[in-house]
Amino acid sequence: MTALTVRLPDDKYLRLKALAQARGMSVNRLVDEMATLMLAEFDAETRFAVRAHRGRGRETEGLTLLDKAARP
Repeated sequence: MTALTVRLPDDKYLRLKALAQARGMSVNRLVDEMATLMLAEFDAETRFAVRAHRGRGRETEGLTLLDKAARP
């Protein structure tokens, strides 16, 4: 495991500490969970961008498939 030093304004740290206490966890655990969420969001954005890139120039084909899927 790696240790990380983060410099924050005192007021921001106190707010994070209060949030962590309200959730029953340490500030360390809170930051770990926030990092996990942000990385998951980044991964989803990356996957979406890759798929969008693959679909460039195939808009008509995609709309045709959506039309076909919407039919009963």
